[in-house]
Amino acid sequence: MEASGRLCAEPGCTEPGEFRAPPAEGRHGFDGPAQYRWLCLEHVRAFNSGYNFFAGMSPDEIHDAQRPLAGWERETRAFNATGGADRPPRWADFSDPLDAIGARFREKMKDRAERKDGKPLSGKDREALRTLALELDSDRTALRKRYSELVRKYHPDRNGGDRSHETKLQQVIEAYQQLKSSPAFA
Repeated sequence: MEASGRLCAEPGCTEPGEFRAPPAEGRHGFDGPAQYRWLCLEHVRAFNSGYNFFAGMSPDEIHDAQRPLAGWERETRAFNATGGADRPPRWADFSDPLDAIGARFREKMKDRAERKDGKPLSGKDREALRTLALELDSDRTALRKRYSELVRKYHPDRNGGDRSHETKLQQVIEAYQQLKSSPAFA
């Protein structure tokens, strides 16, 4: 109830407009919803008595809206027996028709794969492991051992001057440098 000097919006009424009501035409203007109108007690009662929530609804829609449990068809986490504390939400609990959650999750997880020790691997780390033909759970010792094997195999000073493997040698060196500075091998 607010009566800050407003008069009732009904034509010819001189009572204070204390009660807020939607506009008479019920339309929205170009810049959003129309301003509320202020009515006196008598006119707001008349307005409320003429209001029909079910106007424009089919009999089936009216029946569905009047059911005692309308809107309570499924149990929510907050109202189940344990309050949802027994399990986190599952992907099946979400409706994601535009794949917004799934796409964001896949994008985030694209550069993260975890080793057995729980240390994260980036996409570059995984690519370097493939270049060196190492497993995800390899440690720093296995990394150094594999690096020296491949350098001996591809370096021209070690393989009789064959320079055809220089590109492969460069890839091995880059992969080793990547993994050596990676937190997963720290």
